[in-house]
Amino acid sequence: MAEPARRGGPASRAAASVAAGCTVAGAVAVTVAVVAGPGPGLTGYVSEAGIAGTGYARTYRIGVFALATALLLLAAALPPALRATAGLLAAGGVCTVVSGAVTCSAGCPLPPFERATVADLVHGGASIAATASVVLAMLALLTTPGAPAALRRIAGLGAVLAVPLAAAIGLALLLVGRGGLVGTLERLLLAVVAGWGLVTATTLGLAADRDGRVNRP
Repeated sequence: MAEPARRGGPASRAAASVAAGCTVAGAVAVTVAVVAGPGPGLTGYVSEAGIAGTGYARTYRIGVFALATALLLLAAALPPALRATAGLLAAGGVCTVVSGAVTCSAGCPLPPFERATVADLVHGGASIAATASVVLAMLALLTTPGAPAALRRIAGLGAVLAVPLAAAIGLALLLVGRGGLVGTLERLLLAVVAGWGLVTATTLGLAADRDGRVNRP
């Protein structure tokens, strides 16, 4: 069977395809900035690659803005039945823009174990909200009646991986603070989020036919 997607199937398909491309470009740029930059490795946060004055700060911000664009385009490409998911993705995109625009200070300190500036709190809060919005979008898609089966399967796999990682990061931040544990978990969660976005966007781009419908197995 098939269910209606957004009107203007070619536009939805194009949005999904561009979202997939932006996800790849953004993930590559952020990875290059984190790996090649002067950051502290796994003991630091990914955001430290974007601190003003570091060699790859511009590359990092370009990557973050590309990922924000991907979230907004993915929200636009979703079928009308997935309004809640689209809204969460749009919120995640806006928060990602804020995260990229407001840089943290050296070390990107966060409470309760470190003293943070206002910019640190804004950046950290936006980054956390962006990631949380995408994880919630997975859950919203998974629990929406009538959602395309292929998208629900992808969301289910993403949620199974992302929810435990997000919970573990929250506990580690409160109980342990900065360190290799949080750094590793953060990178794993971001990889899952980016992977889910890429696979979902690719599925939408390939499944939308010329009539603007999404085929459901």
